[in-house]
Amino acid sequence: MLSALANPHRLRIVAALARERSYVSQLARQMNMSRPLLHMHLRKLEASGLIAGTMEISDDGKAMKYYEVTDFAVSLTPGLIIQAAETLTADGPESPGKEDS
Repeated sequence: MLSALANPHRLRIVAALARERSYVSQLARQMNMSRPLLHMHLRKLEASGLIAGTMEISDDGKAMKYYEVTDFAVSLTPGLIIQAAETLTADGPESPGKEDS
C-alpha cells in the first residue's frame, strides 16, 4: 500500500477518486495521462486495495469501468517500517531506470 502511494501519479489518482468516482476516459483526461499509463497505475492501486473498479452499462449500452476509493486507513508503525524496508532492493523500488509496475 505504501509503495502504491509513494508514486506521485497514483497519489493524484487516489485524491481525484476520493473527490468523486470516475471512469477511465474521464480520469485520463483529468490526470492528463494516456489511458495505457493510467491503466497501469489503476491496476497497482486496485491490487493494493486502495481503489475498486466496477463495470457498469451506460445509457447508450457501452460497458464502462468506474473506479472509486475504498475505505482504508494506514497506520504507520515502526514494525510496518521494518517490514517495508525488508522488501526493498539494493537499488530501491523507484530507482531510475527501473520499471514500476
